[in-house]
Amino acid sequence: MLSVAARSGPFAPYLSAVAHAVPGPLKPLAPGLAPAAAKLPTLEPKRPLLCRESLNGQAARGGLVATASLNAPASVRYVHNDVTVPDFSDYRRQDVLDNTKSSQPSSETRKAFSYFITATTCVASAYAAKNVVTQFISSMSASADVLAMSKIEIKLSDIPEGKNMAFKWRGKPLFVRHRTQKEIDQEAQVTLTELRDPQHDLDRVKKPEWVILIGVCTHLGCVPIANAGDFGGYYCPCHGSHYDASGRIRKGPAPYNLEVPYYEFPSEDLVIVG
Repeated sequence: MLSVAARSGPFAPYLSAVAHAVPGPLKPLAPGLAPAAAKLPTLEPKRPLLCRESLNGQAARGGLVATASLNAPASVRYVHNDVTVPDFSDYRRQDVLDNTKSSQPSSETRKAFSYFITATTCVASAYAAKNVVTQFISSMSASADVLAMSKIEIKLSDIPEGKNMAFKWRGKPLFVRHRTQKEIDQEAQVTLTELRDPQHDLDRVKKPEWVILIGVCTHLGCVPIANAGDFGGYYCPCHGSHYDASGRIRKGPAPYNLEVPYYEFPSEDLVIVG
């Protein structure tokens, strides 16, 4: 009991020793009394009792919380009760302002609002990403001056019948030939089995009187001469390739016919190539 009193800390003044008689097999039961002159010494505390009242006003911030136990020394803990919590009432919905009221009835409305905000953000992000990708791809496309050179307009009334005129288009020679009726009939009667690259004359023209070709030999890229050769069409003097008035290879080392570009007739007197 004295050891308990010695370890009791601030509770030592309230503890006292008590003696009891315990019956045994060798001695009769007799009440035991403590000597009247014997007095247990009390353990005087070396410092005042730590409590809220004794340390009030001595803390640096806020109040104190003092704890004590029989087997542990007394401890003091500061309480940070001066921290101000922000008020978010202006940002909260009216349905959830009251913390004593259940927010379950308004859950569907709040979910719908959250879904709407999420969907709007996704659509806006997708639209912004589409614009970025479009601008990036557009930056790699041809410039305005290059696009302007991609097409050429030719006035057909400046080309007399039976003549061929050469133009520069996309850095290549472009042949525009105004054929006579004799040339049209002659090319239409050619048998396809006689051709190295079989192709009917009507498949190479949109109007029988006008033949539009790229003036590059299909052998090694030379420029043929118009109104020359054994077939009255085009002749490449570099290696002796002969083309007829429809631009089809008839003789020589060239493997294919002259290329026909894309063109259209917006009017009877105008053709746009490209």
